[in-house]
Amino acid sequence: QVLWGRCYETGGQPPYWPWVQAIRSYVREIDPDELRRQMGSSASVVAEIVTDVKDRLPDLQPPPRLDDPDSARFRLFDSIASFLKTASQARPLVIVLDDLHWSDRPSLAFLEFMARELGQSRVMLICTYRDMELNRRHPLTVTLGDLARERLYERVLLRGLSEQDVARFIEIAAGIDAPAELSATVYRHTEGNPLFVTEVVRELVQSGELTPARMRGVSTWSVRIPEGVREVIGRRLDRLSDRTNETLTIAAVIGRQFTLNGLRVIVEDTTESQLLDVLDEALAARVIEELPSSAGDYQFTHALIQETYNGELSAARQVRLHARIAVALEESYGETADDHASELAPHFAEAEPVLGAEKLIHYSAVAGRRALDAFAYEAAAEYLGAAASSMEGSPMSADSAAVLSQLGIAQVAVRDEPGAAGSLTRAFDYYAENGMIREAIEIAARPHNVSMLRLMEPVIRRAVELTAEDSHDRGRLLVPFGWIAFGAGQPEAANRSLTEAIGLARRHEDPVLEMRALAMQANVAGFDFRNGDALKAASAALDLAKTHHEPETEMRARLWYTMGLMATGRLEEGEKAARDFLEAAVNLGHGVWISRAAGPFITIAMLKGDWDAARETSESIARHAPVDAALISASVGLWTGDSGAARSAWDTYLSLIPRVIDEQGVPLLPVGIGASALLPVEALEIIDRSDELADQIRRSYQASEHLFPVTDIPVLRALRMRFPFHAGRREEVRALYESLVEVTKGTAVASGLGVAPLMLGRTALLIGEPDLALGHYDHAIDICRKYEYRAGLAGSLAGAAAALRERGDEGDVAGAEEREDEALAITQELGMRPLTERILARREILRA
Repeated sequence: QVLWGRCYETGGQPPYWPWVQAIRSYVREIDPDELRRQMGSSASVVAEIVTDVKDRLPDLQPPPRLDDPDSARFRLFDSIASFLKTASQARPLVIVLDDLHWSDRPSLAFLEFMARELGQSRVMLICTYRDMELNRRHPLTVTLGDLARERLYERVLLRGLSEQDVARFIEIAAGIDAPAELSATVYRHTEGNPLFVTEVVRELVQSGELTPARMRGVSTWSVRIPEGVREVIGRRLDRLSDRTNETLTIAAVIGRQFTLNGLRVIVEDTTESQLLDVLDEALAARVIEELPSSAGDYQFTHALIQETYNGELSAARQVRLHARIAVALEESYGETADDHASELAPHFAEAEPVLGAEKLIHYSAVAGRRALDAFAYEAAAEYLGAAASSMEGSPMSADSAAVLSQLGIAQVAVRDEPGAAGSLTRAFDYYAENGMIREAIEIAARPHNVSMLRLMEPVIRRAVELTAEDSHDRGRLLVPFGWIAFGAGQPEAANRSLTEAIGLARRHEDPVLEMRALAMQANVAGFDFRNGDALKAASAALDLAKTHHEPETEMRARLWYTMGLMATGRLEEGEKAARDFLEAAVNLGHGVWISRAAGPFITIAMLKGDWDAARETSESIARHAPVDAALISASVGLWTGDSGAARSAWDTYLSLIPRVIDEQGVPLLPVGIGASALLPVEALEIIDRSDELADQIRRSYQASEHLFPVTDIPVLRALRMRFPFHAGRREEVRALYESLVEVTKGTAVASGLGVAPLMLGRTALLIGEPDLALGHYDHAIDICRKYEYRAGLAGSLAGAAAALRERGDEGDVAGAEEREDEALAITQELGMRPLTERILARREILRA
């Protein structure tokens, strides 16, 4: 079964329009009971953008609301993909998306998602686009690059027709056996361009040149080839009556697609019968075509026909036609005009010099809100941004504050966090200054990611002051305020805030707020290396998550539950929790949480030397966390000595950085987004210092040194110790070491940091304290033996040997060799070639 969806240049179509067209045609034809079976629980989610589903299944209930935009969009995408894969089991599906160079960004986002879901399904996507329309910043260029990187599509370049093709086309179009000289002439002048061939042959047919009588005795042919195809089309249009051309000019301003009813209310002094005559004339000339979706729907047969009509209009004439169309369509829609906001907004935008900004603002705001509700965040940001821009210069009002508030939500979703903070702050200021406390608090209390919390700090601090002491709203605000206080180096204030929030949640019987506060309490405790407190708070939050669904909060609790188990030495439980966390994050489809969930799991896999598990994890998260996936692959290559794989993975990582910077508007930390990205630092210690790849990695880490200042947050201090640029800074490193010895007491394993005593041993050795280093290494050896962390044990043994050799007391050399022998047995078993070579090289140097 073939399903078609088309993109249109002029805009005005709802988000996901090509997909909606394709799915709608399927939904309209299938039996409702079978549709219900195929969609299952996803029906209500799909119905949010394909309203025909509600018509066929009128008893649907709205799906549960999700505040996190990534989770909400993933649920939508996953629901549609699951439905299409299920539908294809009954009958294979081919989905054709036409003119993709005009696609909206949400449709391209779903295309990327769907392409990765096709592997074992019976769905085929065929997408057409004009590559001459693209440049490197075009949204489709980015999509094609992503799909090509993962080898998810085959590109078929449609070249010009051959001379034999041209001859066959003339035979079909004109009903004659084309003379060789004619087909050769047409081919020579058109170079086989299908549009040129089509238009030239049609012109020859319509002018009567290809009748048997006219062709008799003709041995040489010449065709009038215009400088551009618009001239060819123009001559076709000249054959139409004046009334038809005037009507089609108005239709072209409406858009590539238009309706009889739409023309009827716009075209003046024309009866319906005359209008039908005009359309029949245009259909006969194949300037337009009827659409199968419903009677009275038409479109221009080629975009260049519409462009030709538009190109003949002056700018002033276009503005006035848009104004006429906007007013006429609005009047015809009457009370349902808001339902057509995405169609009306572009016309009122073009007509702003004539009609003013009021209607532009209204319909842009309505279209933006509806796009927001449909998780079409890019479209929402565009519509709401247009409304907000048109409001600039006018006094702030409740309406403009509402637009800015909604725009901020859309900007968060499209990763424009600085823009989002600006929009939300302006809206908050208006509400706060005008006594609209409820609206102000709603802005401040929205769940935000960590980077947004930093930007929203002034708003949240002011909002806390607006709440009553024992109020529910105060509890909601104290959760983000707790993290802000911790980040500002005020851990006691953070703990007081979160403890108060938990108490308020319980008094107001709000388990969701209690869950948020507990998860944030675990977050603060975990960053402070208070592992037992983090584990306790995370466990309580996960108990609430069993009956109260809030994915972002559940993920935060899972993170610190897993890390708490690992840090307190409950490593077998921690390994299971790490697996569960990663599985839950992948099912959620949230890139940031997949990145964080990979950290604990990969830390354990690398300590065990389970390279296969690490590689499989890299493949499984590549779609949502490509930076981390690339760095995991590079890490495995470095540990095992597969320099080719490591180099390829590192090149992939470097190629992803510009895209992340574009999306996030901030430099990407070279360590990547999640803790798993820290692994190459471990690898630096076991590869030759002259290695080109190691130098490249080292320079990349050093370039971001300013992004990791020494702060009072213990985890950040520990992260700083992982970087290989401490040479010559012994006193600075000593200060870090002394502070971390105290705070990491009782910490066994930390995600991204590995075995904590192993980290401390390396640092002690770096500052010239071999006795202290040996104590830490022996502790690390005990942990690694107990939990069978074979690769970690090899590194700990090698480190202990280095400490013994540096100390140089009696019997230390023998002790070092004994540890090195055990380490060599493990490295050879696990294929850790670089560490093997390093140990052997050290022995050779010392013996020499």
